[in-house]
Order: sequence, then structure tokens, then C-alpha cells
Amino acid sequence: MKRGWMRLVAIGATVAIAAGIVTATALSAAHRGHASTIKVGVIYSKTGPLAAYGAEYIQGLKLGLEYTTKGTNKINGHPIQLTVVDDAGDPAKAVSAAKDLIGQGYKIIMGSCSSAVALAVGPIAAQNHVLNLSGPAASDGITGLNRYTFRSGRQTYEDVLAANSFLSGAGKNVVVFAQDYVFGQGNFAAVNAVLGGKGHKVDKVLVPLSATDFTPYAQQAKAKNPDLLFVAWAGTSATAMWRALDQQGVLDSATVVTGLAERATWGSYGDPSSTSKIKFLSHYVSTAPKNAVNDWLVKKMRSRNQAPDIFTPDGFVGAQMLQRAISKANGDDVEKMISALENWSFLAPKGPQRIRQQDHAMLQPMFQAKLSQVNGKWRATVLKRISPGNVQPPIRPFPSS
Repeated sequence: MKRGWMRLVAIGATVAIAAGIVTATALSAAHRGHASTIKVGVIYSKTGPLAAYGAEYIQGLKLGLEYTTKGTNKINGHPIQLTVVDDAGDPAKAVSAAKDLIGQGYKIIMGSCSSAVALAVGPIAAQNHVLNLSGPAASDGITGLNRYTFRSGRQTYEDVLAANSFLSGAGKNVVVFAQDYVFGQGNFAAVNAVLGGKGHKVDKVLVPLSATDFTPYAQQAKAKNPDLLFVAWAGTSATAMWRALDQQGVLDSATVVTGLAERATWGSYGDPSSTSKIKFLSHYVSTAPKNAVNDWLVKKMRSRNQAPDIFTPDGFVGAQMLQRAISKANGDDVEKMISALENWSFLAPKGPQRIRQQDHAMLQPMFQAKLSQVNGKWRATVLKRISPGNVQPPIRPFPSS
């Protein structure tokens, strides 16, 4: 009788253990199936002077999430919730939006298209200890701004180094023609640092953002008699600006170098004869990189009768950074996400890229290109791929806390 009772106890214990295992397994499965939602605030230029850049960025971000999550919109089981806010290119609106999102518990913000916006939002991220993934904004000041701020795009210094072969072939007199705000001022500072250190005389013509008649400024540029004119311009006024430079004979009197802007502007540089006089550095041309990531992006957009534009990769890379940070942290622990991103090397649409640990510079390839018209359509042809090692900006350490 005693032996039978003990057998029943043993059987009961085995059943209880088995039930416990089943319950734990079920709970674990349930937990995995209900992983916390990660909320990401995207503050970008849906409207305003940089709205075209914002449209490319947000499309790239969504496509990048589709690629990195294989269409699930989940990272390590965590659903990703994007909350999109329009800053209209206004730093005050962007700061207000950032504070509002952070107050709601968001630990990740991203998306700055404007340099002025990025430089205003970055300190808010540091003050509140949230991860900030800046977007297409090019100011060199974003690099090394603080350890909470990263960038998914290139910076001005990389633009200037990409143009270095054009610049070094010119005479000693270099003039920067740019808009008088953070982006233009940053370009002058970078050109002055790179070329001024090589013995060139670097001058500038800075044009107010409110200007609509560019003839006086084109005349100023020509009067400075540059051997090389470096044009740094963004936004919808580019067509009128280039027309003024052409009409004042600047394109004929100097070597002119500029960044290749978005596809919609390719006809804004003038007729094919005028455009052929301009030398282009390029952040990205979709036909240049030969890798699996870019192939996927080009094919995906072609299926929609579209093509990636210059800032599409900045959004795509932002999604790759999200995937890396959240998967390694298994959530949105900010310190773990920062550690995951620092010194990370990965394959982006442009090619191999790396986030430099010391200042979060995004090291990446750049390109030189030309524009030509074929059968009435503008086409960009890449002349040279410049490796990341040849366009590394100087290290800009974080300020001591």
C-alpha cells in the first residue's frame, strides 16, 4: 500500500513538473508574441524649402524597414511604430516636436533634413538621454555634437573632399557661392579648411535665403575673378540661381563645381551646353553601386516606376541603424543602442559604411559624376567612385560632460 502511494506521488510530481514546463513554455511563447512596441519619432521636412529631400528620406526609411524586417515591420519581435511630424524646416517647430515626443516616452527620434534643425534637436536628445538618428542634414557640426546623436547621411566635409581633385586642378583663387545659413556657412568653412590649408585663397559670396533675384550675387561672384567657383545650394531656388550664373558668364569664366542634386533638378542647370561646363560631386547615383542592398532598392522602386534619389539612401540607412540598435539592445535601452551603433560596419545602398566611434561620423563612399542629355532625358554618369578612406572628415571629439 505504501509502495503504491509513493508511485502515485511520483506520478503526480512528474505531471506537475511537466505542467510547469508547458506553462513556462506557453508563457515564454506568449511573451515573444507580445514583445513591446518600439515607438520612433520621425521629425522631418514634409513641407518647407527642403520638402523634396524629406520625401526622399521618408520613402527610403520605409523601404529600409521593409528590407531589414523582411516585410514584418518587427525587430526581434518588437513592432515598430513610426510617428511622423513635419518640422517644415523650422528649428523651433522641430525642438517643440522633439520635446513633445520625448515627453510621451519616445526613446528614439530621427529624421532631420535641415542642418539648422539638426543642430537644434541634437542637444535636446542629449539633455533627455534619447537616441537621435539625424537624416540628410549635412552640417559638419552634427558629427561630434554629443554621444546620443548619430547621422545616417553624409556631411559637408565629405562633399568637399570628394571635390578635392576638381579643386586642386584649379588656380589659387577659390570662391564659395552659397546660401547664408548653416548649410552654406558650413560649406565655406569646409572649403576654407581643406583648400586654405593648401595655400589657396578662399573667399565667399553668401546669398540671403530670402533672395529671389540672384543677378547681383552672380555679378559679385564674377567680380571676384575666381579660378574655381564652389556652389553649395539646396532647395527650390536653384533654377533661378543657375540661370543668373549662366547669364552673367560665370560658367564660362571659371571652373564650377557643385553637388549633384535630386533628379527633379537635373534640368535646372541650364541647357546641355551650359550643364556640360559644370563638374559634379555626388552623394549617390543609383546606377553606380554594385551590391545586393542597392540592387534590392533599385528593383523595388523600379517595380513602382520609380528610382532612388540622392537622399533615399539616408532614410534606408536610418532603417538599417534602427534594426541594428533595437536588435542588439532587444528593445530601446538607449545605452545599449549607442554601443551597438558605435564602430558598426555594414553594407548600405552606397556600399560599405562605418560609424566612427569617436564622433559618430558616417564614413562612406562618394562619387564624381557628369550630366548629359540622351534622347531628351537627363542622365547622370559616374566618373569616379571615391572610397570612404579618402573622404574621412577629421575627428571631432564629443564635448566633455
